[in-house]
Amino acid sequence: MNVHNKPADLDETSQDAAKPARRRLLSMRTLLMVSLPLVLAIGGGAYWLASGRYIETENAYVEQAKILISSDVSGRIVEVDVGENQFVHKGDTLFRIDPEPYRIAVASAEATLAQARLKVEQLKISYLTAKAKLAAAEETLDIRKRGLKRNDDLTDRGYSSQANLDQLRLSYQTAQEAVMLARQEIDATKAALSGRPAMSVDSHPEVRSALAKLDDARLDLQRTTIKAPADGVVSQTEKLNVGQYAGSGSAMLTLVETGQVWVEANLKETKLSGIRPGQHAEVTVDALPGVSFSAQVESIGAGTGSEFSLIPAQNATGNWVKVVQRLPVRVKIDATDTSALRTGMSAFVSIDTGKARWQEYFE
Repeated sequence: MNVHNKPADLDETSQDAAKPARRRLLSMRTLLMVSLPLVLAIGGGAYWLASGRYIETENAYVEQAKILISSDVSGRIVEVDVGENQFVHKGDTLFRIDPEPYRIAVASAEATLAQARLKVEQLKISYLTAKAKLAAAEETLDIRKRGLKRNDDLTDRGYSSQANLDQLRLSYQTAQEAVMLARQEIDATKAALSGRPAMSVDSHPEVRSALAKLDDARLDLQRTTIKAPADGVVSQTEKLNVGQYAGSGSAMLTLVETGQVWVEANLKETKLSGIRPGQHAEVTVDALPGVSFSAQVESIGAGTGSEFSLIPAQNATGNWVKVVQRLPVRVKIDATDTSALRTGMSAFVSIDTGKARWQEYFE
């Protein structure tokens, strides 16, 4: 009997020895099940509170000013001095319009100006002549008046005939009319001189008008040479060919300015609360891996992109769905050498707000 009961006693002894081990394992499992989520929650919360200082976005693009170059005058293109993607400096000639019609217009305006000046000179001479005529007519009138008075006395005494007196009266009236006509001629000439006979020739309205037309003709002639308004790279020159007709105001090419480069970062409206102009930023461009540009926030857009679209979204409908909007934030690059950047390149922007979330909550 004892031989058969010995294995059973050994099993009971081994089971009693394994119970504490199972209890310890169960306790460790329970501890892990409780502590691991707690540690993860604490770690996640700490990470969340410590983050938020840097606002980042990949929805950003390099921007440069683009100028549509057009001619202010119409005409045939007779000379092209630039090619596609050529760098030009401010003041360099881009192309020329046929200047001959505008040279003729300048010559015509110069002739018109000369005629206007000649006319004013003639008016001045006419004014002096009219004054001389008036002086002579007044002197003649005075003589006629004295002669009429003497003859009137002689006629009363019977020494002169009535016919002679009538003739003198007629001469006196003629002298009066001559004085009146001379005064009217002076007034007319003075009015033609704008009431200022002593004015300079170039101060006369007709001369000033002719001068303005001459300046306009000279300006049009000058505008037949189209020059670069700034440093940059010319593009879209397919319309720029010798013999091509250039209409006034028609865009012939595009000049991309290289003097100022910025990045337009489109940030979600929920991330704008901590962004201020002047904050430091880092910019990287997809086309230049490993290269980072120092920058700073220059301004925040006046409205969302949808507000400036050609067809703004109409939210006053029953199908409205809330969508987080984005606002353009202008980031100015501080680097002086930005020749490797091109407008439209994709960029990554990281803005340093200077404050983590814990600082915002516990200040």
